[in-house]
Amino acid sequence: MIETLRVGAIIVLVVLGLFFTFVSATGVLRLPDVYSRAHTASQADTLGAGFALAAVALALGFGTTSYKTVLLLFFIFITNPTAAHAISRAADEQGIEPWTTDDDRTDRDLYEASEVETDGGVATNGGEQP
Repeated sequence: MIETLRVGAIIVLVVLGLFFTFVSATGVLRLPDVYSRAHTASQADTLGAGFALAAVALALGFGTTSYKTVLLLFFIFITNPTAAHAISRAADEQGIEPWTTDDDRTDRDLYEASEVETDGGVATNGGEQP
């Protein structure tokens, strides 16, 4: 009975770890600027690694290896937000502006604006004369 509960808890922790890691990866790929990406990488990735390491510690039982896993978990809880803060601070010092809702230009708009068509040897930008 206890072993079944333990295995169930391990499975739940692994699934939660995979979920938050997937959310973090999706956020890094889909969010518009470095600040949003650093935010999702620090929070969701920390949760994903935390749940996964908790599952590992529970699977290993009580021993020196599980203590090392718990220490690794605390290390990740400290370093991930610190790294995200350092990345965001470096971006701010470089003058990178955060994305706002006023920035209504989408990737499609940027792609269409970068297309250059030639019309009789004269380059036009999207059919409009400069």
